Amino acid sequence: MIEWTTLSAFIAVVIGLFLIPGPAVFLTITQAAHSGRKTGILTGLGIATGDFLHVIFAAIGLSAILMTSAFAFNVVKYVGAAYLLYMGIRALFAKAEAVDLPEARSMSGWRAFRQGVVVEILNPKTALFFLAFFPQFVSPANGSTVVQFLYLGTVFIVMGFIYTTILAIGTDRISRFLTRSGSRFGQWGGKAVGLVYIGIGLRFVFQGR
Repeated sequence: MIEWTTLSAFIAVVIGLFLIPGPAVFLTITQAAHSGRKTGILTGLGIATGDFLHVIFAAIGLSAILMTSAFAFNVVKYVGAAYLLYMGIRALFAKAEAVDLPEARSMSGWRAFRQGVVVEILNPKTALFFLAFFPQFVSPANGSTVVQFLYLGTVFIVMGFIYTTILAIGTDRISRFLTRSGSRFGQWGGKAVGLVYIGIGLRFVFQGR
């Protein structure tokens, strides 16, 4: 089973990532602003459902790799760590961009849920993120990698849904803050995410030695 120290580190990193607006944040806020809190919450539920499917696919794939050899699994973890380091360095040196909320039209809650599922499922960056991020907290020495992956995935999804629900409820204040802060928030937020990615990558590199 996953050790408490590993789980604590995972939760801390996830909270840090949630504090920086991404596509899921903008989609949830936009739908809540145009169609009401309920629609925003259902959008977040759709995003969580898409994440759940990504977690299942990644867990099955990584377990198949581990069954091939432990060496192959470690290669995946090193490649994932390298990818996170690359994304972190890229985020640190990226130019600031204005934070603009996407346009949206009013829609029913069920349609917003489906949109959230489709947007998240078809986002290749989400798949890459799960494949790179989750293995850094999984170890064959702690038991079934499938169980560990699903456990971490469940924690991530529950935290994500709680977060998007809070966004939907407080969408007015949050959208005003994002609009007012503009590119300055995007610049420092991107650098914060970059540091988190680099920290995760270095964590595995030094643990692996």
